[in-house]
Amino acid sequence: IIDINMDEGMLDSKAAMEKFLRLVASEPDICKVPIMVDSSKWEVLETGLRNIQGKAVVNSISLKEGEQKFIDQATLIRRYGAAVVVMAFDEKGQADTLERKKEICARSYKILTEQVGFPPQDIIFDPNILTVATGIEEHNDYAVNFIEAARWIKRNLPGAKVSGGISNISFSFRGNNVVREAMHAAFLYHAIKAGLDMGIVNAGQLAVYEEIPKDLLELVEDVLLNRRPDATERLVNFAETVKAKGKAVSKDDEWRHGAVEERLSHALIKGITDYIDQDTEEARRKYPKPLDVIEGPLMDGMNVVGDLFGSGKMFLPQVVKSARVMKKAVAYLMPFMEEEKKRSGNFQAQGKILLATVKGDVHDIGKNIVGVVLGCNNYEVIDLGVMVPCEKILAAARENKPDIIGLSGLITPSLDEMVHVAKEMTREGFDLPLLIGGATTSKAHTAVKIAPSYEPGVVHVLDASRAVGVVGSLISQTQRQNFVKHVRDDYEKVRQSHHERGAKSLLSITQARANRLMSDWVAADIPTPVASGVRTIEDQSLVELIPFIDWSPFFHTWELKGRYPTIFDDSTVGPKAKELYDDARRLLDEIIQKRQLKAKGVYGFFAAASVGDDIELYADASRKITATTIHHLRQQSEKPTGQPNLSLADYVAPKGSGRQDYIGAFAVTAGVGLDELCKRFDKDHDDYNSIMAKALADRLAEAFAECLHKRVREEWGYGKHEQLTNDDLIRERYRGIRPAPGYPACPDHTEKQLLFDLLQVEKNAGITLTDSFAMLPAASVSGLYFAHPGAKYFAVGKIGKDQVEDYARRKGMDLRTIERWLSPNLNYEPE
Repeated sequence: IIDINMDEGMLDSKAAMEKFLRLVASEPDICKVPIMVDSSKWEVLETGLRNIQGKAVVNSISLKEGEQKFIDQATLIRRYGAAVVVMAFDEKGQADTLERKKEICARSYKILTEQVGFPPQDIIFDPNILTVATGIEEHNDYAVNFIEAARWIKRNLPGAKVSGGISNISFSFRGNNVVREAMHAAFLYHAIKAGLDMGIVNAGQLAVYEEIPKDLLELVEDVLLNRRPDATERLVNFAETVKAKGKAVSKDDEWRHGAVEERLSHALIKGITDYIDQDTEEARRKYPKPLDVIEGPLMDGMNVVGDLFGSGKMFLPQVVKSARVMKKAVAYLMPFMEEEKKRSGNFQAQGKILLATVKGDVHDIGKNIVGVVLGCNNYEVIDLGVMVPCEKILAAARENKPDIIGLSGLITPSLDEMVHVAKEMTREGFDLPLLIGGATTSKAHTAVKIAPSYEPGVVHVLDASRAVGVVGSLISQTQRQNFVKHVRDDYEKVRQSHHERGAKSLLSITQARANRLMSDWVAADIPTPVASGVRTIEDQSLVELIPFIDWSPFFHTWELKGRYPTIFDDSTVGPKAKELYDDARRLLDEIIQKRQLKAKGVYGFFAAASVGDDIELYADASRKITATTIHHLRQQSEKPTGQPNLSLADYVAPKGSGRQDYIGAFAVTAGVGLDELCKRFDKDHDDYNSIMAKALADRLAEAFAECLHKRVREEWGYGKHEQLTNDDLIRERYRGIRPAPGYPACPDHTEKQLLFDLLQVEKNAGITLTDSFAMLPAASVSGLYFAHPGAKYFAVGKIGKDQVEDYARRKGMDLRTIERWLSPNLNYEPE
């Protein structure tokens, strides 16, 4: 079966699903294979069903949102003639015990066959394969529960199929393929005998049951079948011996017997710094000049690295490790080159690139990675750092005479600053290509807003892996003209498409407010916090934050795509992801032991009431003194019947409702000490650990925000009895939200100043704001807490001039200033 999923934040999932399915329908080798349409969004699943010829499989539905929705979805699936995967979830959550699996599957089967008229043979149950050998006693029966559930389904729910994700069973041993493969093979052997019909497996890493060594098979089956109380401990001990053997093999120093050029190349490709000084010294003695070592074996090795990265056979973490080896080798040679008055400037780089994070912005991980990758490809990189004003960028360009200027930014205000830089480059007569990159940037924004301001050429670069090709084309005398023309033509099409789409049809702000979220404030559950006012956290334990870390974005920082921990099972990136994760955990342990980073925070609860689209916060429970007013925007797009036009103010009881409501506010950082730590790594030419430290600080800050939100829900009262796993927390399966100024539900960054004044954040947590309202240290998170039971995250989206004018009036700010801060949301072109 081919599983097709288009759930990705930047995709129009429905359109992508429709287009892709129509394309594959014409491919004979594909269309003869069953297709499983897979999405967490029902409208995408239905779009898939409309565009599949033949019999499809839907993945998936469940009872977690109640019977009626389950029946409605199943009825439509039946109408399309598809089979369906039914997950063992209900309104109470995931089925983990055998009794829960039987109960949910039986209930689902009865509804499907008796109420919906679903053919039993088109029902595929997934009774949840859960991880064993975790050290938690309640998990010891998970494998047995699944096997027995499969057996029970086959005996009691005639015609139904059974499926499961096999790798889930062995997550406790991720990184140890010997044990994992044995567990998968043994589990499949017993599950298939019990009635398992299909499973998601890595076919290339599946052991043959009969070929599993008998001692390992016994240990594995003791765990899977829960045959003895010490089964987990015995398998863990065995796994350590396998890991030890693996390390012995990986430390094989046979490569040390090759010629010095081979050793340098091997060290660069593998990122090994252990012998770099002695090998570089040997090469220095062998070659006429130190510079020859750089231009010869070192660049030869880096060329191999560049080729491997460009062809997708090497991943970003490895490239950054290679750069560390190169920098250490060059640093070793520098004194010798100075003695000969042959400074590194004599080395002919392919070109010179000037990079900067624009004024007001403090985020530089992506820019640093691009710089390292370009350096690995023989480009000289001049990095001006963060918060660089336009005049400094242009002055540095005149002084250093680079071939290209690259601008980076993460926060929305950086987009306008990039436009300003482009206009100034035009005004001052520059003719260098301009690269644009960063999380908030896009090809569309670059084409529509920046490129028209600078004729010599503006190119959006999606990520580090694309930078080398773009820079190479721009620097090449033979390619540049055609490349710039191609980009210019492409951007012209993007602009035309943008203008043809024009402004969306919006409701007036009056109509949007009339369609606000209506809550029954008389009956509403409005909890009262234990105490109001501001509280500080002077030194948050980093150890306490580790369980709250969402590791998936960490891998995305390094351009490794996948979700933690299943990324380790990916046949392509899995091994490198595991190596990166192990390096991260080692550095994190060192940071904690040596107290190299400090986490601080401040939060508070405030009596509050909504007034239109704003929220008044009061100095105390008497509500006689207004401490501040937080301003919010409202969705103006036309909504289907029954869907409100939301504003965050809807989640707080109105001033005249007679109910006393509250909101919370917070600001946390895990970046205290980060600059000093990174300077130490940079001094040692260690980009790898410098970038790693920043990525870890970001993850710790987000973990701090998640940990504090859990504490806040408990102190507020409504979260005291939560029974949530870390995965539940990451997926936000709890009541309440914590939106941040500058993000989709409240896109105005200037509101951050009100929050900072309210909590006295600079004094209480040591976090400051730049002119563009970016937070320093960069590894910081701030926002508001809403406890409304129906509160959810949403995007304000496009807004009309009527609302913007009203918003500017409420805030007491100039309209043009507000338009600049809200430019991505405007549904019109400002004057």
